[in-house]
Amino acid sequence: MATTSTRLVHIALFVSVFVSAAFGLRTGKGLNDAQQCRIQRLTATQPSRTLESEGGVIELWNKNEEQFQCAGVAPLRVVIRPNSIHLPSFHPTPRLAYVLQGKGLLGLNIPGCAETYTSQQPQQQQQQEQQQLQYQQVDQHQRVRRIRKGDVIAVPAGAAHWWANHGEQEDLVILTVNDLNHLANQLDQKFWEFYLAGGPAREGQQQQQQQQGQPWQQEEQGQFQNLKNLFSGFDPQLLAEAFRCPVDTIQKLQRKDERGVIVNSKQGLRSIIRPGKQEGEFQEQGEQQQEQWGGQGQGSPYNNGLAETLCTMKVHTNINQSKQADVYSRQAGKINMVDRLKMPILAYLDMSIEKGDLFPNALVTPHWTMNSHCVMYVVRGDAQVETVNYNGQNVMNDRVNEGDMIVVPQFFATTIKAGSNGLEFVAFKTSGSPTKSPLVGYTSVLRALPLDVVEHSYQVSPDEAQQLKLNRGGESILLSSHQQRGRAYK
Repeated sequence: MATTSTRLVHIALFVSVFVSAAFGLRTGKGLNDAQQCRIQRLTATQPSRTLESEGGVIELWNKNEEQFQCAGVAPLRVVIRPNSIHLPSFHPTPRLAYVLQGKGLLGLNIPGCAETYTSQQPQQQQQQEQQQLQYQQVDQHQRVRRIRKGDVIAVPAGAAHWWANHGEQEDLVILTVNDLNHLANQLDQKFWEFYLAGGPAREGQQQQQQQQGQPWQQEEQGQFQNLKNLFSGFDPQLLAEAFRCPVDTIQKLQRKDERGVIVNSKQGLRSIIRPGKQEGEFQEQGEQQQEQWGGQGQGSPYNNGLAETLCTMKVHTNINQSKQADVYSRQAGKINMVDRLKMPILAYLDMSIEKGDLFPNALVTPHWTMNSHCVMYVVRGDAQVETVNYNGQNVMNDRVNEGDMIVVPQFFATTIKAGSNGLEFVAFKTSGSPTKSPLVGYTSVLRALPLDVVEHSYQVSPDEAQQLKLNRGGESILLSSHQQRGRAYK
């Protein structure tokens, strides 16, 4: 018979496994030698492939690069031209997206949630006893959200979604990072996207010439260039019975669409139901009210358990708001963070993001991240980035520019110095609650050490040890440059 202590151990193990599954913690399954982060050199990279469709372009980074294998992520950038739609799709991994440019619409369909957006038109109907106004329903669907530059968007694994650039004058550009190591993904370490409509995308000519014959390109070529939507694999008669539609209609559903996966909407999206829409225009005030309902359980018109916890959960927020900065320095800049506390849905994705705006020559303190990898993308400007691995080897000392992406593995120490034009960046984290450990500043590990320990560790004098601990005063994550502080340290 098991002892009481043994039972308690079993219960603790069960609870830990349950919590890990419930919150979607990542797993180390399928990690091969290339994914063990035995990296000797990190480099800044640009997209290496472009896939052309009728209404836009998908730009992909080579996920087989060592640094992406280490982090277990697959990044891509979607460019949607005006009056075009990125067709509905889903994927086995959670996706965190950032809107780099433009405005548009997001449709996110969460299984089990009701179609709460309903369109009705009045219809006069005469009855024998009296005449009354009745309504005939013409459409209903799940909520459609307005997105704009600076928005962070969380897409759970398996949730069908679509993007649209509706009537805007500029392209809608969305940067996404997919977490392949997430517990939700039980397939493999490849990037998969399952489309509900669309057809093959065309390889960009320049990339096709440059990448011709590379194994990684041939490996992923089939997904987009030989793409058929899910409906095309079913028997037409079976689908006709399931939909109660003529076979001719089902064949249109299954046909190989030569337009790709981003298509033009020639007549626009005028029938989509959106709150606050008057005479074809979208009122931002009405959308902000809807966003507040979606982000709060209270005040929502659908407080009924499931809708309160999932169906109305906030899935996007704007990270460009200066008043919401988590780190702010008048001399160095600001950092905005969105984690599981600001967007509870990120607890399920186990991902987060931060947006940095650095003044010219400002520094991000040397630090390591304790519980996540970091995928950094340069939105504007340039910077010098240094990264050091576990044995003190400098694995990166390069200048990064607009459009570059780099990976900083977990526990690798890194620092960033903005260029003369400043730096704007977004950093995706593979944890819903990332934690940094600074090497410099008032929250740094050196400042937390006793003075004697610093002296003996580095064989420095008491005055030098005091300088190492206190010279940055109250500065922590963001450090001002010599020029901005008005003096240089010697």
